[in-house]
Amino acid sequence: MKKEQEILKENENIEIELFLQAIYMKFGYDFRNYGKAHIKRRVRHRLSVSGFNNISELIHKMLYDPVFYQEILQDLSITVTEMFRDPDFYISIRKEVVALLQTYPFLKIWHAGCATGEEVYSMAILLKEEGLLKRSQIYATDFNQIALQKARNGIYPIDRIKEYTQNYQKSGGKASFSDYYNARYESVILDESLKENIVFADHNLVTDGVFGEMNMIICRNVMIYFDKDLQNKVIKLFFDSLVPGGFLCLGSKESLRFGIHASKFDATIEKQKIYRKKFEI
Repeated sequence: MKKEQEILKENENIEIELFLQAIYMKFGYDFRNYGKAHIKRRVRHRLSVSGFNNISELIHKMLYDPVFYQEILQDLSITVTEMFRDPDFYISIRKEVVALLQTYPFLKIWHAGCATGEEVYSMAILLKEEGLLKRSQIYATDFNQIALQKARNGIYPIDRIKEYTQNYQKSGGKASFSDYYNARYESVILDESLKENIVFADHNLVTDGVFGEMNMIICRNVMIYFDKDLQNKVIKLFFDSLVPGGFLCLGSKESLRFGIHASKFDATIEKQKIYRKKFEI
């Protein structure tokens, strides 16, 4: 006979599958190929703060309470970010990639899974300092409408500014970080000039299609939450969305090395997970 612990684990797995299927059928968001460990952590957290006895109760509440569903969506979304996150990545962009980007008369850059926008504005600042922002169009996308609105607003807690300033300086910043924001009460508002070349848009990497003809795609620390099949699907989406020679920038814990599309890219800077779509496949 199965031990009680095994039965509980089996039941939880079944309930989580039903939970993800319910979200997909009712709301159209597909989390079924997200990493199971990530999903379990978030579901268990929601159970603990909501006081439900099991996932089945949570499913019922989600299906009939739109406000509660939005809380679930926030739980499952990936919104961990900061300005100039991983400064060495931005140094590599400045030293190794900018010179190639300067050869294009116009740049199209896609920040996929932009969350609340800090890394989008970081790239805008970098492009401005390298003389590229005025001939760039940045597309910042996410499926989380609440996070996307925060990104559009460009308003961030003032208590993060010390950390952001340090990141900016370590990333090779050429000015004073304070030039790019105004402080008001407990928040900072990023300079409006940084938004002029940014388009914020709803796009779901799991279910939506090609975002075409990009010179560079930045999707950092998003795919670590996906299983292998979904990672391969999204990499194919990025491949199809890049021009030949276009750059793909992933997060520090992500890699193309073991994926089925690895042969379609050259590792420009493997340490910083910066790849380039091959001109000929």
